[in-house]
Amino acid sequence: MADKKNLLLLFDRPNEPVFMEKGKAAVFDVPDKFLTDRYRPISTEVQSRFGEKAEQRIPVRDIAIPDLRIPMSLPRDAQFSLFIPAHRRIAGRLIDIFMGVRSVEDLQSVAVYARDRVNPYLFNYSLSVALLHRPDTKGLDLPSFAQNFPDKFVDSQVFRQIREEATVVPEGSRMPITIPRDYTASDLEPEHRLWYFREDLGINLHHWHWHLVYPFEAGNRDVVNKDRRGELFYYMHQQVVARYNLERFSNNLARVVRFNNLREPIAEGYFPKMDSLVSSRAWPPRFEDTKLSDLNRELDQINLDVSDLERWRDRIFEAISQGFATDESGNQVPLDDVRGIDVLGNMMESSIVSPNRRLYGDFHNMGHVFISYSHDPDHRHLESFGVMGDSATAMRDPVFYRWHAYIDDIFQEHKARLSPYSVPDLSYDGVSVTGVQVSPEGGRPNVLQTFWQQSDVDLSRGMDFVPRGNVFARFTHLQHTPFTYTINVNNDSGAQRFGTVRIFLGPKTDERGQGMLFKDQRLLMIELDKFVVSLNPGQNTIRRRSTESSVTIPFDRTFRNLEASRPAAGSAEELEFNFCGCGWPNHMLIPKGLPEGLRCELFVMISNYDQDRIEQQLVGSCSDAASYCGVRDRLYPDRRAMGYPFDRLSRVGADRLINFLTPNMSIVDVVVRHENRVVLRNS
Repeated sequence: MADKKNLLLLFDRPNEPVFMEKGKAAVFDVPDKFLTDRYRPISTEVQSRFGEKAEQRIPVRDIAIPDLRIPMSLPRDAQFSLFIPAHRRIAGRLIDIFMGVRSVEDLQSVAVYARDRVNPYLFNYSLSVALLHRPDTKGLDLPSFAQNFPDKFVDSQVFRQIREEATVVPEGSRMPITIPRDYTASDLEPEHRLWYFREDLGINLHHWHWHLVYPFEAGNRDVVNKDRRGELFYYMHQQVVARYNLERFSNNLARVVRFNNLREPIAEGYFPKMDSLVSSRAWPPRFEDTKLSDLNRELDQINLDVSDLERWRDRIFEAISQGFATDESGNQVPLDDVRGIDVLGNMMESSIVSPNRRLYGDFHNMGHVFISYSHDPDHRHLESFGVMGDSATAMRDPVFYRWHAYIDDIFQEHKARLSPYSVPDLSYDGVSVTGVQVSPEGGRPNVLQTFWQQSDVDLSRGMDFVPRGNVFARFTHLQHTPFTYTINVNNDSGAQRFGTVRIFLGPKTDERGQGMLFKDQRLLMIELDKFVVSLNPGQNTIRRRSTESSVTIPFDRTFRNLEASRPAAGSAEELEFNFCGCGWPNHMLIPKGLPEGLRCELFVMISNYDQDRIEQQLVGSCSDAASYCGVRDRLYPDRRAMGYPFDRLSRVGADRLINFLTPNMSIVDVVVRHENRVVLRNS
């Protein structure tokens, strides 16, 4: 009986042959016919050479291997992108193969055979999706993607230093290699002030893991068709843009400008300064004022014009204005108050559950592809795609936020057509919020504090052909002093009630220091937390720590060191540990703020839980970052629209947030103050 945990060893050192040592001195005993042509003639020598010192030998059963011609059609040294339809189909086929084998033992055999034959990025993605969705492997922890493919997350100069440290210095005496703080541009580039957000390891890992949990293509429809996935696509990305805008305010920059004219040059350039360890090529840059061009990339089977993007966009706008989409049979699919945003999200992304891919096309994904190939649209220079073409690197590029500001603008066109929430839709009779305060540890009330922190992440699992043992990279990221919310609530009903506490943070003024209208401010409200409370009759005091947020996951889970931080085997926490790789990083919960303080408003609402609740068991289902990631194998744990109450325009007479409030809501002025100091994390 194969141990399913051994499957995780196949992620280690992705470019090394499968028979080389994995993990802590484990070796797969690979049948000779599973070896590639290069090693089959010398199988005895290589297998005995790497098996001599092994502390654990893992037998691999010799079975009949499914047809891998389609997965093997992507060259091993190519870049892999989920945004490219041909690559998605290839990945969908490999996922189907991994999902379709009967047992863990057979999966191990097929995966061992495939590992040295298919593209390493494709292999990692497809096996990850399969392990997340197979009933017999769901409890497994996927290793952090940054540990297997550090080249997608850090400056390429670091790798030479890491190789030297690993080769020369014995384990135990090795020092962390410091990743330069802001290595991609100078202060001459205003956009570079946001390096700490765009190039944050945790944020880019969140984006990659989210697309892993919510794939948009697979042969098995159930893998894609999760509860409210289209709406979650809208909401997660809407929140990313709102958070980015708050960071822009924290750097004296105006809100991001939508990339809504696909014919105008992209003003911002981006030079990633990263190398791909799989393709042994540098990630191509995009120069300032680059224009989108018609694509003719035969290798990727893409032959599309910019006008195709414009046509898809116009059809989506037409569906919104009509209030319905048209499916492949010609039937109307209503874009109503409840399901409309979900249908629209699947159309826009687009996933295989789009009502009509032929009609509405592939607008969001192809936008990424057009931008990522803008430097070499017809492949004449044999260049691969830029960082916008990969979900693990796209958020590094300033144009990501311009593109998604436009995507969100289209979603808001739909939201603006919905009837505003009435006072009964918003209020909770008998429940009033009488006071709100946030208290940072050791700080002044309602003054949140941020600073820089340095943390270490182990990259040894992704360093091919170097001596074994831990090798750490030290990176600098934003951090804040933990804080506690104190909320005073009055329950006049005379009976115990249940409520959903919804906490948001938004800017008090716009970029010019002017007060904001609700219609603008609502798009800048970032969700900080959402949780259920019981309210006794009379006065109640609710306390909640910032580390308990329903949006974030802790640092240890973002950079999962699987040996050091894993819960006890078989425990409920162990089951939760994994989906659980999906979540906004806790160190980025609040914006950086300004040295003199960024003026914000903290909004707290308690809604009626009877109208919010979803009847389901959540034990052991990884619900601690449910706001942006949902809950594995469960319904989204809130009946309301995502972003409620800010997902719609306000009722007549409530043109500012203060007029929008009902008694079960409250706002308090808070200041986010940044201190330019660096603190080393105590691990």
